[in-house]
Amino acid sequence: MNSTFTNQPGKGTTPTLVSSHDKPRLAKSQLNKGEVALIGAGPGDPELLTIKALNLLQQADVVLYDYLVSEEIMALVPDSTILVCVGKRAGHHSVPQEKTNQLLVEFAQSGHKVVRIKGGDPFVFGRGGEELQVLATAGIRFQVVPGITAAAGATAYAGIPLTHRDYAQSALFVTGHLKPDSDDMDWSTLARGNQTLVIYMGLMKSDYIQSQLIEHGRSSSVPVAIIERGTQVTQKVLRGTLATLPEMAKDAQSPSLIVVGEVVSLADELSWFGEDSVQPSQIETLQSIRA
Repeated sequence: MNSTFTNQPGKGTTPTLVSSHDKPRLAKSQLNKGEVALIGAGPGDPELLTIKALNLLQQADVVLYDYLVSEEIMALVPDSTILVCVGKRAGHHSVPQEKTNQLLVEFAQSGHKVVRIKGGDPFVFGRGGEELQVLATAGIRFQVVPGITAAAGATAYAGIPLTHRDYAQSALFVTGHLKPDSDDMDWSTLARGNQTLVIYMGLMKSDYIQSQLIEHGRSSSVPVAIIERGTQVTQKVLRGTLATLPEMAKDAQSPSLIVVGEVVSLADELSWFGEDSVQPSQIETLQSIRA
């Protein structure tokens, strides 16, 4: 009988032997014809893709994808699969959301095995719920595979814990797609101390975000990080303070996350991935060069 230890023996413990024949088998999910799988691709590192996501991705005969899905993940799709880019990004051709909805319905009604894959998690600022509502109205079967949202993945790879008993007892995720003339954000809540604020898609609004946070009580000296292409080999981390946020944003490109909170300072000792990190002293140098 083949046996393995279930855990490393510790003081006062007795190792338990388990037969290899008793190990549970991993069930493989199935994607049926006429069905849509809404999949979260995670923040970029292909090894953060879930097993279920990979199984369904390799069964699809049509994949609709966004720009935020990394090339390494798209390389996992079989060569015979039809690929349709429906991404939205500044400076690139954008497919209207209505067209994306239409394509999902048409491919499914034609009997295809359809995967709709989105960066991060499809239910976190990803319009995943909106697309599923269209499918539900059309009577199309679907399933959802969550992904690691960018706020969790990018901060982990930057050495920034979202919560910490000494610095942050909560974390808030918000979108930076804000309109100053119709802003209904609760800035007093967002500016509270002892929490981590993560802002998706906020580079273009960095001046406004900075002014609102300071106006509502957040210190201009609170640590801030911008994480560009988080978890990917090209990841870049800019670090400074809320006072330097607009200057930092000028040196960052999308996709990027803005992280505000004392936990950012922990990257000094917890940073582990990559070497392309710009520190506060370098931000000051950039400012002096522009002056």
